[in-house]
Amino acid sequence: MSDSSPVRAAGVVVLRPGQEGPEVLVIHRNLRSDWSLPKGKVEPGEHPLVTAVRECDEESGVIPVLGLPLERQEYIALGEPKIVDYWAATVGSEEGFAPDEEVDEVVWLSPEDAAARMTYPRDSDLIRQATAALPTTPLILLRHTQAMKRADFSGKLDSERPLSGKGRSQAKALVPMLAAYGIEDVHTSDAQRCRETVKRYAKSIDAAAVAEASLSEEAHAERPKRAGRRMRELLADPTPLVVCTHRPALPTLLEAVAELPGADPSMLDPRLPPGGFLVIHRHFTPGTDEATVVAVERHSVSPE
Repeated sequence: MSDSSPVRAAGVVVLRPGQEGPEVLVIHRNLRSDWSLPKGKVEPGEHPLVTAVRECDEESGVIPVLGLPLERQEYIALGEPKIVDYWAATVGSEEGFAPDEEVDEVVWLSPEDAAARMTYPRDSDLIRQATAALPTTPLILLRHTQAMKRADFSGKLDSERPLSGKGRSQAKALVPMLAAYGIEDVHTSDAQRCRETVKRYAKSIDAAAVAEASLSEEAHAERPKRAGRRMRELLADPTPLVVCTHRPALPTLLEAVAELPGADPSMLDPRLPPGGFLVIHRHFTPGTDEATVVAVERHSVSPE
């Protein structure tokens, strides 16, 4: 490996239903004369989640919805070390493909044909991983972004303490990150700092943020079991959703997650920074509300 810092990139394996089974989106890059998966470099200040969606859109006209994380790829490209994060994905919307100097062809192929078409064996491996994965739906457990310091707040109720300027910027940066997972429902502690954290995203999808009094810092301190019960109810909801809450409540809520089959307690560390979140990928047994945890991701609103 080179001594230079690795180039960071992100990409997707996009699947859609076809008449004869699932189909995989593949692209042909005319400058390199290769067949590959949609991917590209992380721009300065950009989070890899946002990169993966943006690059797929730019290269194929498909806006993906991210699912399970796939195996991180590390290799040498043009003499430089490169790290690429990948996600399995579905089609969120299609904007239409326009060939350019970078990508001149986009095709949908069966997983077998797509794997055979790939120029690089690592891409074939990713296709096999994505097509073998169980269908999942995300629940994002989010700690509110940075709030005004308690010492600087002159209000009577701590629940009315707002976000700081940095916290508002973090809340804005969360919008494309939550959108990357196709989050449809927004649940939040009724404290102002939590409501402000998710209100911009809720507005972007024209949804009302559901106030969850039991998930506030004060209510959790008084009745932690009630907060745990509410978390179990939300875990049984197959809708892609986000739950915004407070640092002191996170251990209790993650105890509820740990009760699910497949949950790995080592992946459920409650120590999240402001604006940090866990993505809990759940597989539901068809026709039931029985969820199994298939994977857990940890992200920060700031670039990794």
